[in-house]
Amino acid sequence: MKNIIFMWMFCLPMMVNAQNYELNLEARNEVEKLEFLLGEWSGSGWMLNQSREKMTFEQKETVQMKINGTGLLIEGVGTSGGEIIHNALAIITKADGEGKYKFDSFLQSNQHGTFKAELKGDVLYWYPTENVRYVIRINEKGQWFEIGEANVGGNWYQFFEMTLDKSN
Repeated sequence: MKNIIFMWMFCLPMMVNAQNYELNLEARNEVEKLEFLLGEWSGSGWMLNQSREKMTFEQKETVQMKINGTGLLIEGVGTSGGEIIHNALAIITKADGEGKYKFDSFLQSNQHGTFKAELKGDVLYWYPTENVRYVIRINEKGQWFEIGEANVGGNWYQFFEMTLDKSN
């Protein structure tokens, strides 16, 4: 009997702490700065393959606020020639520091990772590696405009571009 009482006294505080349902207003306020990405988007783009040939694709992005505004969910599906060539899911949440985010990415290849992201003005940057960055902004036509660049010898070279129109 003493063992059961001890277990409850030991485990109950841990269970209560694990069930913290308070809304983190700071996290929500930071993630709300990314609301410009919300909605259904579709369009096209290009990327360079390993042979440096330009390949085109059609892209759809669905962006929603989740977990009471403390997370931004992005689902992207790219097709070429009627086949899915890119299928990804990302969750963006607040990291330490103003304008700083964690970009958790999941790919159809079962690859996943957590990357650094930051908001500079109205432009979102995310960095899958130290030498690769993606830059997302809304252009003067209200379109999602995104480029991917690689840093080679201190110079940034573009290898990816897409332009999407908002459908809602």
